[in-house]
Amino acid sequence: MDKKNLSTKNIPSHIAIIMDGNRRWARSKGLSDMKGHEKGAEVLEKIVDESEKLGVKTITVYALSTENIKERAKREVLGLFNLFRKGYHSRLKKMIKKGVRVTILGEVQGLPQTIIKIIDRIRKAYLKNESIKLNIALNYGGKKELLSAIKEIVKKGIEVKKINEEIVERHLYTNGQRDPELLIRTGGRSRLSNFLLWQTAYSEFYFTKTLWPDFDENEFKKAVVWYQNQKRNFGK
Repeated sequence: MDKKNLSTKNIPSHIAIIMDGNRRWARSKGLSDMKGHEKGAEVLEKIVDESEKLGVKTITVYALSTENIKERAKREVLGLFNLFRKGYHSRLKKMIKKGVRVTILGEVQGLPQTIIKIIDRIRKAYLKNESIKLNIALNYGGKKELLSAIKEIVKKGIEVKKINEEIVERHLYTNGQRDPELLIRTGGRSRLSNFLLWQTAYSEFYFTKTLWPDFDENEFKKAVVWYQNQKRNFGK
């Protein structure tokens, strides 16, 4: 990629990423599925570092959906939880010390107790200076998020005529955060897969055939350059 094409003046503040292709990458190399997920975790750390250098304020990644937990083999799901546990001690703690504000988006209830304890530690982590926010969507589903928001609004007895976009957004997992300007999906698929359905209403979608474990810093910059060449008119 010609880095001269990358402008420092139009960097998306919030980038969402569907990290797809770990298993296909591993199988193409004769490796176990978990090796693909492990490689994907390494790539995420590099992309967060690169995002911070570029001036991105927030990265939201789709780590594990509610559908993944229900539909995938129990052994793989347990392996992913174990990878998250190991990743917390080997990567996330280090990232937090460097100023990365980590937030978990999704339903905590129903997750293994070991994972709930880690999430609680993450939420209580003290940061002197925040360099970038990393949202990890874990046991997350976009439809479930919207249903949860609706139920909370009903419970509070908010009058129908007073319900607006601002009220709904206050009850989403991303309350207080800007919507992503750019959504990247790796792995060759061209769908949202129930990810940030409300928040991506006006996001630019960048789809690439590159599998997530091969999505390096240059591939990431290509996506940002592509975004910078889009005309965003928000229906005007």
